[in-house]
Amino acid sequence: MKLKQLILVLGSFYVGSVLAGPADYVYTPMVERGEKEIDFKSGTAKQVDGTRTTVNSIGFGYGATEYWFTEVYLKREKSGSDGLSIAEWENKFQLTETGKYPVDIGLITEIEVPINNNKAPYEFKFGPLFQTEFGRLQLNGNLLFERKFGRNETNEPQNTEFGYQWQAKYRFKPEFELGMQGMGETGAWNDWSSASTQNHRFGPAVFGKVKLAPKQAIKYNAALLFASSQVAPNHTLRLQVEYEF
Repeated sequence: MKLKQLILVLGSFYVGSVLAGPADYVYTPMVERGEKEIDFKSGTAKQVDGTRTTVNSIGFGYGATEYWFTEVYLKREKSGSDGLSIAEWENKFQLTETGKYPVDIGLITEIEVPINNNKAPYEFKFGPLFQTEFGRLQLNGNLLFERKFGRNETNEPQNTEFGYQWQAKYRFKPEFELGMQGMGETGAWNDWSSASTQNHRFGPAVFGKVKLAPKQAIKYNAALLFASSQVAPNHTLRLQVEYEF
């Protein structure tokens, strides 16, 4: 299947989901062929009602081609006394040649399958990824559509939810970079919720990549996000560490 055909097939699905989890990270559109990684993500968020949601995941990813990176991972979510184990399959496609145009463009797709709860629905996400640079400043912006499906879920268009991500970082040096991250959800893609019920959060972030040997490195990023809307978690602490080889 050609890339254009694959995008059309993926785009034919309605997509949507619940609010983003505390371990979610900002996607970037770049792909490196042959790169392998072990990826650990963790996040915790204090909700408005005082309860805490914690998510941890570990995965393995591979740059299958110059434009396709695929990753599978296991995730554990816990909110209060409730826990859910999930298997995920994520695929990223780089749609433009790196640096050829003012903005690099990619596409993300992700499917979640609950493991220990046969009543929980599946979830599917996709959306375009954008990246541009101004000297040492790198800017990212993503538009995401999420949807539950199967297991008694309806197929109404309003069940497709819209979310976004943005990131700005200043590259002091590869081992340490500073920036900001933000994420949010506005409700149904075709009928946004009122401002008081939308979920928006943002805060400072750090990034870095430490080389260990030829073609081996530890890459990290972390952020502390604060609520900028009434229903958003008071604060979210998230961390991602990758071993690339």
